[in-house]
Amino acid sequence: MKSGFVGIIGRPNVGKSTLLNAIIGQKVAIISDKPQTTRNIIQGIYNDDEAQIIFVDTPGIHKPKNKLGYYLNKQTYVSMTDVDIVLFMVDASEKLGRGDLFVINRLKDIKKPVILVLNKIDKISKEQLWLKISEYKDLYPFSEIVPTSALKVDNVDRLINIIKGYLQDNLKYFDGSNKVTTSSKNFLVSEIIREKVLNYTSQEVPHAITCLVEHMEEKKDIIGISALIIVDRENLKKIIIGKGGSKLKEIGCEARLELETLFNKKVFLSLYVKTIKNWRDKEKYLSEFGFHKF
Repeated sequence: MKSGFVGIIGRPNVGKSTLLNAIIGQKVAIISDKPQTTRNIIQGIYNDDEAQIIFVDTPGIHKPKNKLGYYLNKQTYVSMTDVDIVLFMVDASEKLGRGDLFVINRLKDIKKPVILVLNKIDKISKEQLWLKISEYKDLYPFSEIVPTSALKVDNVDRLINIIKGYLQDNLKYFDGSNKVTTSSKNFLVSEIIREKVLNYTSQEVPHAITCLVEHMEEKKDIIGISALIIVDRENLKKIIIGKGGSKLKEIGCEARLELETLFNKKVFLSLYVKTIKNWRDKEKYLSEFGFHKF
C-alpha cells in the first residue's frame, strides 16, 4: 500500500475545504463563502485498497492584518515543508492576481511535486479553461495540472489517481478505514458552531470570532455541550445574539442538528458570547485559543 501526506494550499476562498470534504466523502472541514474560514491545520484521511493519503487543509495565504493572520500564514508555510506533495489550488473563474503570484513565488523553494488544481471549472467554458492552463503553465514547472469542481465533485477521482502516482511511502499511518480525520471531538464541535455563526452573520464578523468548547459530557444516548463564542468588539456580540437572543438561538439550533447527525446522539447545546477586545493581536489569547506561534 502506498501512502503519503498531501498539503492543500492557496488563497482564501478557492475551495480547499470543499475539495477536502469531496475527497474524504464526508464533512471534515467547515465551509463558508466568507474568506479565511479555515483557521487550523485540518487533516483528512483517505483510504482505499491501494493507498492511504493524509490530506492537510491549510488556512488561505493572505496579507495579514494582525498577529492571528501572521500565525495562520506561518501554519501554511510550515505545512508546505512537512508534506510529501503540494496541491496549489486556484479559483479558475477568477483572474490571476498578485496573491496567486505571491504563492507561486513561495513554491519556488519547494523541492517536491507541486500539482496545480484549477478549481471551480463549472463556472467557466472549455475555451476559458484552456487559456487558464496556458497562463499558469508558463509561471511554474507544475508536476501536473488538474481541473476540478470540488463543489460538483467533478474530476476529483482523477486527481486522487494522479496523487497516487507520486506517493513514495509504503506504510499505513492510521489503522482502521473508518478514521477520516485527526481532529478531536472538541475541535469538530467548535468548528461546526463557528460555521453556523459565519452563515448567520455579515462579512465583518467572521474574522473577529472564534469558538471554544468549555465543557462536553458524553453519555450513552446524550451529549451535553457548553461552548463559548468569542468576539473582539461589543457591537459584534450584539449582532450574534440578535434581538431577544433570536440569532443566537438560530445558530444554536442549526449547530445542534448537525452535531446530532455527527454523533448520532441527542445533543443539549448551550452557547454563550463573550467579548475579548483585540484578542487577535494578543499572544496570550492566541495561544490559549490554539493558535500557536511558529
